Amino acid sequence: MIAIGGGLALLVAAVLAAPLLLFAGGGLLYQAGGCPDGPGGGAAQPVASAQARDSIPASYLALFQSIGARYHVPWVILAAIGKVESDDGRTTLPGVHSGANPFGAAGPMQIGIGGAAGNTWGGAPVHPAGEHVNGVATDANGDGTASVYDPADAIAGAARYLLEHGVLTDPPAAIFAYNHLDSYVQDVLGWASRYARGGYTVAPSPGGPAVTCLATVAIAPSPQAAQAITYAEEQIGKPYQWGATGPDAFDCSGLVMMAYRAAGVYLPRTAAAQWRWGPRVPPGQVQPGDLVFFAGGDGTAKAPGHVGLVIGNGLMIDAPAPGLQVRVAPYGEGSPVGFTRPWARANGPLTAAGPGVTPALSPSPSPSRRAAAPPGTPPGEPARPGGRRAARGTA
Repeated sequence: MIAIGGGLALLVAAVLAAPLLLFAGGGLLYQAGGCPDGPGGGAAQPVASAQARDSIPASYLALFQSIGARYHVPWVILAAIGKVESDDGRTTLPGVHSGANPFGAAGPMQIGIGGAAGNTWGGAPVHPAGEHVNGVATDANGDGTASVYDPADAIAGAARYLLEHGVLTDPPAAIFAYNHLDSYVQDVLGWASRYARGGYTVAPSPGGPAVTCLATVAIAPSPQAAQAITYAEEQIGKPYQWGATGPDAFDCSGLVMMAYRAAGVYLPRTAAAQWRWGPRVPPGQVQPGDLVFFAGGDGTAKAPGHVGLVIGNGLMIDAPAPGLQVRVAPYGEGSPVGFTRPWARANGPLTAAGPGVTPALSPSPSPSRRAAAPPGTPPGEPARPGGRRAARGTA
């Protein structure tokens, strides 16, 4: 057991032990994987420090969150280790992108491949995924190769190592096992605590805006909305694939359909059919769990071609296009054509329907009628592979 400030250890332990779904004061809370700010989210949170600004690239954040959910390891610890070890792969020091450092550690998570560090990875630094090794080597991205230099593989290997060393019951001891320095443990726990509180920014994709993270908890208006968000959050980092509905890949409408199916609400298959299914929500009344629609590359304002799941404070989870992954992104800059609230259809009419809101028409269909739509609505089958939808990368 490492000697560490009791207050910091207790704070981190309390934050990391928080359950995903909490009931408090009649409101259902979910621990969001995105970076909400704005009303109800960031008012009581610290402002991002200069050191923390742009500290997590969007691609790494998605991997920390999705792999953390997959292995049930707190993503903030994985992110803190990635920050301390390689600045999330951005350092040019030896061993991060090839070879090893002087101690024999390699990759963005600096896992031992030989020398003083020992071969914690197992086998060669890059080897076929089917090769049996005695280590933490993992093919997390499914490309058939376990590479200590690949961010997804390395983060999954680190998660496995932390699990083996008791991170769920004693985070400081597991971090000490990762690197046997008291100062290292305090550094990692400091970053983990900061990430758990908020106060960091996400480095944008090329040409995209940075998103300031000021809170990790938002209010979901219903159990169905919370469950849908939780499901979508667990898919962050998985690849886009046209026509896919999981579990390994998704298109945009497949992601939101399966998210609400996990909550017992059965949506139609395509974005256009989901838009017709409703019920509509005015822009000023948008809540977490609502769907946000865009014309997309193969759609129009009346028949949208792209859809995302709102998680609050101007952010959504969506499966954007071929070559990209399920992500957290702001939706306002995409010029949405409108919003719907699937769980309200399942529970009856909206209680405060404003102008433009279509009341719920009927209870949510049973599983055997999952593609059912209001009378007169076309069935909304997805376009065939090779058609315009597949070429444009929307669903």
